[in-house]
Amino acid sequence: MWICDNWQDYELLDASDGERLERWGKYILVRPDPQILWRDAAKHPAWKKADATYRRSSAGGGGWKNSRLPEQWNIAYGDLKFLIRPMGFKHTGLFPEQAANWDWFSEKIRRAGRPIKVLNLFAYTGGATIAAAKAGASVVHVDAAKGMVAQAKENARLSGLAEAPIRYIVDDCKKFVEREIKRGHFYDAIIMDPPSYGRGPSGEVWKIEECVDELVTLAAKLLSPEPLFFLINSYTTGLSPLAMSYILELRVKSRFGGTCTAGELGIPVKQTGAFLPAGASARWEL
Repeated sequence: MWICDNWQDYELLDASDGERLERWGKYILVRPDPQILWRDAAKHPAWKKADATYRRSSAGGGGWKNSRLPEQWNIAYGDLKFLIRPMGFKHTGLFPEQAANWDWFSEKIRRAGRPIKVLNLFAYTGGATIAAAKAGASVVHVDAAKGMVAQAKENARLSGLAEAPIRYIVDDCKKFVEREIKRGHFYDAIIMDPPSYGRGPSGEVWKIEECVDELVTLAAKLLSPEPLFFLINSYTTGLSPLAMSYILELRVKSRFGGTCTAGELGIPVKQTGAFLPAGASARWEL
C-alpha cells in the first residue's frame, strides 16, 4: 500500500458507518465512502462539530447539509496549493491520497537530468499536473470538463505556476491520444486517471473495465524512445491494481523493459492509526 502521510492541511480524522470525518484546512467535513463497511466505531469528538455533511438523496445525487462552509478556500501540500470547492457529488476538487503518487513521480522527474514532457489524461483539477510542473516537467493537461480545466489553471496560479510550460486541453482523452499519434508527438511520461463510467461529448460510453486496455495500448504509442514512467489510477473497486499492472506489462514493459508495480492507495486514519483504502495505482518505470 502507498500511503499519503505528508499532509499538513488535510487529515482523515475518523471513519465509521459508511462515512469519513475529514479536516480540509480549518474546515471539518463528513462525506460518504463505500469502503467504510464497519459500524459503531465513531470515536473522534469532531463528529459533533462538522462544518458540513454530505447526504445522499433517495432520488439520486445528494447535497451538503447544515453547511457553514465558504464557497471555496485553499489548502497546501508543501509548495503546492489547491482550491477546495465542495461539489454536488460529494467531491471537493482534490483527491488527497494521490499525494503518494505526486511524491513518487516528482522525484523521478527531478532526478532525470533532462527535460521531461508529461501527458496527463483525465487530469481533473490538475493535482498531478502541478506536481509534475513544480518538479520541472512540461505538461499537457487533458480533460473533457471545461470547468475542471479552469480550476486546474487556478491551482497552477496559486502554486506559482501561471507561467509554467503547461498546455491545457479540453477534449475527449481517447480522441486526443489518437490525434497525437497521427501528429507524431511523443511524451516521456504518461499519467491517466480514468473514471469508472462516463460519456464523451458525442455520447460515447466509457466503462473502465472495457476500455482501459485499448487506451493504454494507444497511449503507449506516444512514449518517447527513452520514457520515464507510466502511471494508471483507478477508483473502481472491481478493477484490481494487479490487472492494471498486467496491462502495463503487456503494453509498455514488453517494449521498453523496466519494472511494473501495483498497489492500493491508503490514507492514515488519525483516530485509529489504521489505513483507509482509497483507490489503486499501477506504475511502470525504467
